[in-house]
Amino acid sequence: MNIQQPLKTGFTACPHDCPSTCALEVELLDDFSIGRVRGSAANAYTAGVICAKVARYAERVHHPDRLTRPLKRVGAKGERRFEPLSWDEALDIVAEKFNEAEAALGPEAVWPYYYAGTMGLIQRDGIHRLRHVKRYSGQHDTICSMVSSTAFIAGTGKLAGPDPREMAKSDCIVIWGTNAAATQVNVLTHAVRARKDHGARIVAIDIYRTPTLEQADLPLILKPGTDGALACAVMHVLFRDGHADRDYLARYTDAPGELEAHLKSRTPEWAAAITGLTVDEIEEFAALVGRTPKTYFRLGFGFTRQRNGAVAMHAASAIAAVTGAWRHEGGGAFHSNGGIFTLDNSAVIGADAIDPSIRKLDQSRIGEILTGDAEALLGGPPVTAMIVQNTNPMSVAPDQARVREGFLRDDLFVCVHEQFMTETAQMADIVLPATMFLEHDDIYRGGGHQYLLLGPKLIEAPGECRSNHEVHCALADRLGAEHEGFTMTAREHIDLMLSRSGHGGIAEIERSKWIDCQPDFETAHYLNGFAFPDGKFRFKPDWTSVAYKNAGLMGPWQDMPALPDHWAVNEDADEEHPLRLATSPARNFLNSSFNNTPTSLDKEFRPSLMIHPDDAAELDVTEADEVVVGNHRGEVRLTARLFDGLCRGVVIAESIWPNAAHRDGRGINMLTGSAPTAPHGGAAFHDNRVWIRKAE
Repeated sequence: MNIQQPLKTGFTACPHDCPSTCALEVELLDDFSIGRVRGSAANAYTAGVICAKVARYAERVHHPDRLTRPLKRVGAKGERRFEPLSWDEALDIVAEKFNEAEAALGPEAVWPYYYAGTMGLIQRDGIHRLRHVKRYSGQHDTICSMVSSTAFIAGTGKLAGPDPREMAKSDCIVIWGTNAAATQVNVLTHAVRARKDHGARIVAIDIYRTPTLEQADLPLILKPGTDGALACAVMHVLFRDGHADRDYLARYTDAPGELEAHLKSRTPEWAAAITGLTVDEIEEFAALVGRTPKTYFRLGFGFTRQRNGAVAMHAASAIAAVTGAWRHEGGGAFHSNGGIFTLDNSAVIGADAIDPSIRKLDQSRIGEILTGDAEALLGGPPVTAMIVQNTNPMSVAPDQARVREGFLRDDLFVCVHEQFMTETAQMADIVLPATMFLEHDDIYRGGGHQYLLLGPKLIEAPGECRSNHEVHCALADRLGAEHEGFTMTAREHIDLMLSRSGHGGIAEIERSKWIDCQPDFETAHYLNGFAFPDGKFRFKPDWTSVAYKNAGLMGPWQDMPALPDHWAVNEDADEEHPLRLATSPARNFLNSSFNNTPTSLDKEFRPSLMIHPDDAAELDVTEADEVVVGNHRGEVRLTARLFDGLCRGVVIAESIWPNAAHRDGRGINMLTGSAPTAPHGGAAFHDNRVWIRKAE
């Protein structure tokens, strides 16, 4: 009787906004509770390894502060005074307010606002079905991958590359612009395996000494926004020293002669003056790439969150075309495999109801939109009603002063569907309790790999939590929005999507747990030609025709350089703002997720600012001093952390802490701008000039 019964194991996928999309094994203690979470060893990409924050997911699922009942605001906005009400009462109010907004100003006055708190293809994207059927305002998804994905596609014609598992077979892995140890741990899994198995070299490029750089054989720390200069100098050396694969260039690229001539003046000495790297570091990196055909460029998101980010990504991806690394297993350039999943999601998003004449508002410019900027509103009516799902714009959106001002409007009705009382939920009129990924059915696709993964419901949700899909359907019923997608369960949506896409159905993926969608070697390495009519990699992209998520042209796209280059358009330091600020991810948070779980809070300790000791000395700042960091957008208080692993003149604030964690209640995105970057928009989160003073 005292023999412990074996725990039941559930199989699912991590839902969070990370390219790894790990295959998970979850200990199921009972119908409501989980224990440990592990990476699946049977999945060739996850390979049994997951990040620490997801491994302790029980802290999040069973957190005592989870929302479990619908709430109605009874105090002032942001005052956090709410009272419970029934689901029917809450949904009736939301529908009534949406109908009032539509009657007064037209359906575009309603703006469903969402993003990637879950990456599930049913629970995340179903909000579009309600949007399209009701003709509510659309959304340009610019806050994350618009810049990086556009720029990679500019060269290859498709958002796809060599099998990420090939990193384990590479002789050199270049991890560029991403702290993989914090944001996609499986990249390091395969890179370290290659080093252990056959002596592969790991190069890591970033703007400060991250845990990823600490594991690299060649760590390169450069100034923010100078990646394009480094890439050009590397290609200069490749041409100069005979490492350019001229046969490959002639067959597979559009303008190799023009590129070589253009790069004549882009010497290591030129790049050293821009990047802060030494000439020797640049020469060593270029020589390593030149003599190592099987070099795999793993290109991240971080270095593209600059005003010149698209040009930098394109320049970095071009190196693999100069060396012909694409020819080899374990060689080439990779950013995301988003382009390999040809999924029919028409029923999920209500594709048959899309009206291209409906305006699409830029999600990164939510502050300007909610404060009535006519240009940001595209000449249309003000937004007077919103539903917010899967995101926390009061914390994660740029230009926080205007975001806060907008949410405080008395004439703006906001419904927030959330798991916790976030800063955005505190501004809501109606708060609805949301399920977590273990409590509903969904399906996921890997950005950093090639798997479709099933995420079935494994436990019951606490209290009265409901899924996104349930909320979409319940609101549609009250709003008179008719579509087949509102009559289907999440499982039925998964089954229909898979069957229409040639992947069998839900029964098949339930048996296999995931589907490997990796194209064959020749396709993945573009050996049959790149995804342009002439099959050529574009050194000279037509930025006006690079299509990603059907975005329009934004930012100073007319001024983008014709060939890979250093594009000097960033927010450089000046006399008033002598320092450059980047807001990089923390290892134990993920945007604003996990920033309330006990272990993550304990490990991150407090909001801090990394400052080079020499800069700190000039500012009369010592370790643990409170400092005020500011620019024309606002001010934030942080604790100084002296750190010599960055260039002078650069400061780093890791993570997005809750606004309340800062002594003045203002979070780090008070300092970031929302101006669109070229060519299709996106906020330059890591591109801010600031001043610093010691707090009084």
